[in-house]
Amino acid sequence: MQQGDLSVHSALEELRDLPYQDLGFAQVDHHRPLRAGFPEVVFGQGKTPRQIAAIAEAVTSQSGCVLVTRATPAAYRDVKRRLSDARYDRTARAITVDRRPERTLKPGVMVVAAGTSDLPVAAEAAVTAEMLDSQVERLTDVGVAGVHRLLDRLPALRQARVLVVVAGMEGALPSLVAGLVEAPVIAVPTSVGYGAHFQGLTPLLAMLNSCAPGMAVVNVDNGFGAGYLAGIINRMAA
Repeated sequence: MQQGDLSVHSALEELRDLPYQDLGFAQVDHHRPLRAGFPEVVFGQGKTPRQIAAIAEAVTSQSGCVLVTRATPAAYRDVKRRLSDARYDRTARAITVDRRPERTLKPGVMVVAAGTSDLPVAAEAAVTAEMLDSQVERLTDVGVAGVHRLLDRLPALRQARVLVVVAGMEGALPSLVAGLVEAPVIAVPTSVGYGAHFQGLTPLLAMLNSCAPGMAVVNVDNGFGAGYLAGIINRMAA
């Protein structure tokens, strides 16, 4: 927030001296919570278990918590050796450590999955939003092929401050939900579907071309990005 007690030059000098930790293979950004309100999140895919464990330990030492996405069981085992209180959500493929003082989770986020095959992406979104202090309600297997399952939960859908809607195949569910609620909808296409689905391109384009207002779209399988955005929206709304 602008207070007028720091010159532009002084601000630039401080920004040039942001604290980070050099691990050789990674530069851990310890200033992230001050800038963005949450510590640096570790993307596990492509990293070795030892690298993930070292980064997770470094982040936790400064912030008291860490979120690792796209993590394998092998990575979890290495993290667990260094951080005994680490937890692993196999569906979300996420490792979490949370040593922050007891928090009051803010209700308002709902994660909706079209089918059971979409659960890994939906779970990733839910775990992420929970780490950002949101209480998350999960709704599973309510795709448009059985729309009555969705309509049965309409009162709950309309109580949410923000919804993450995850769908593969033709990607129709987010548009339907956005036409039923006044809260913002974050649409997540998944790489679940048959041949002409093109690894998620079909639902991605369908969601980008939706005529339903109040809907935004993240990239294919990006449950983390959707959950993070939902957490921020819920935090500001609350």
